[in-house]
Amino acid sequence: MVAEVNPHMDRLPVSVIIVNYNAGQFLAACIQSALPQAAEVLVVDNASSDLSLELCAQCFPEEPKLKIIRNAANLGFAAACNIGAAQAREPYLLFLNPDCILSAGSLQRMVQVLETAPEAGMVGGLLINENGMEQAGGRRAVPTPWRSFVRAFGLYRFSTYWPKLFLDFHLHKHALPDDTLEVEAISGALMLVRREAIEDVGLWDEGYFLHCEDLDWCMRFRNKGWKILFVPDAPVVHYKGTCSRSRPVFVEWHKHKGMMRFYRKFFQHKYPGVVMWLVALGVWLRFGAVAAFYSARRAGRWLRLRRE
Repeated sequence: MVAEVNPHMDRLPVSVIIVNYNAGQFLAACIQSALPQAAEVLVVDNASSDLSLELCAQCFPEEPKLKIIRNAANLGFAAACNIGAAQAREPYLLFLNPDCILSAGSLQRMVQVLETAPEAGMVGGLLINENGMEQAGGRRAVPTPWRSFVRAFGLYRFSTYWPKLFLDFHLHKHALPDDTLEVEAISGALMLVRREAIEDVGLWDEGYFLHCEDLDWCMRFRNKGWKILFVPDAPVVHYKGTCSRSRPVFVEWHKHKGMMRFYRKFFQHKYPGVVMWLVALGVWLRFGAVAAFYSARRAGRWLRLRRE
């Protein structure tokens, strides 16, 4: 099942916003995939220290559809998205990770869905690995404290018998739908958003530095009555983790900090205090385990280098 789209159509009324932080050669490839499909591409750079912007200058000299916005410091993903949104001119805004490659026609297909579904505030496409397998995150249920508990202790195995009670929020394990599907959340790596909806809901929450800001936005969109749609026939290759490999503990710290902000913001008033305390304990125990793993791996590399 693939939609018939024309990748050579006139420019789409879309502003592509790419937040860059040391994405290297992936940034130029991402821009190259977006330029033929969109009206403009805005790169918001969070004080990168690599050669990603220099490569862009070489690949796209005097490209009128490309604009580079350089931040003096790393302001975080949400803040950079808001900077891009403030300068975007089109009625649709595509927030796209620099390690994503748009397939020909994917953006047009997502625009078609938004234009035929006025109740939808945002849509996401099919995030895939290099081998074509669907990634986690492109379509998902909101990871409430209960669902996170189910996931952490493997209780999702009982979803065959009690699907509502033991739902696994990773929906990519379900069969790919034949048509557009309403979901609770999509990934911030690929979000096509209606400007009208942004004006109604508000911008990204800059209280998040990295991770969980996309879940926050999805929650706020749905709370305002806007639908979120997953488009299975709009594939986008995502080289996941490109910008975070050099500082994994730093990334994990902000990821877990974002989790706590998300849980407190949307669920503190719905769950007993003891449950939220257990959630916080679980989040920080998990961070401790992940940080210990990365630290041990780094120490192992250092020891191997010394022996050599």
